[in-house]
Amino acid sequence: MQENNVFSVLNAINCNEHTERKGSLTYLSWAWAWQMVKTHFPEATYTIYENPEGWNYFTDGKSCWVKTGVSIQGIEHIEYLPVMDTRNQSIPLERVTSFDVNRSIQRSLTKACARHGLGLYIYAGEDLPDSAERQPTVQQPASQQSAPQRQAPAYQSSSWRQSRSQYYQQQ
Repeated sequence: MQENNVFSVLNAINCNEHTERKGSLTYLSWAWAWQMVKTHFPEATYTIYENPEGWNYFTDGKSCWVKTGVSIQGIEHIEYLPVMDTRNQSIPLERVTSFDVNRSIQRSLTKACARHGLGLYIYAGEDLPDSAERQPTVQQPASQQSAPQRQAPAYQSSSWRQSRSQYYQQQ
């Protein structure tokens, strides 16, 4: 099976009954996402990357982010995600807890699964600029919809991206 077949299989799965709304965002259950990936591709693996000191998060001294990867049939999709609070704001380094890091790892793994196709439609539009008019709603997978119905809000701030970029330039 080739990667586009993996994508086709996972992208055809309707995830709507396994999502939860928190504020203006929609989340896919990480446990259900991983169950679906392993059901269809039992050889799939995931990686939680560590920084050079062996921590399961990265930092620029101000905030933190996690890096995870999901590999299916030899193709790894990597996801970076800031460590955020319940309002989806980056948590300052001095206030980050292990619970915050763990929650970000699970969310990051779910997004890495989405890069393989599972629930990718949930994240459609998250990289668009914030807009007061945006009304996010969950839509059906491409195989079950007639027209796009949703644009998800962005939750990765440019400052987080800039911090990550600066961190890797120093390495």
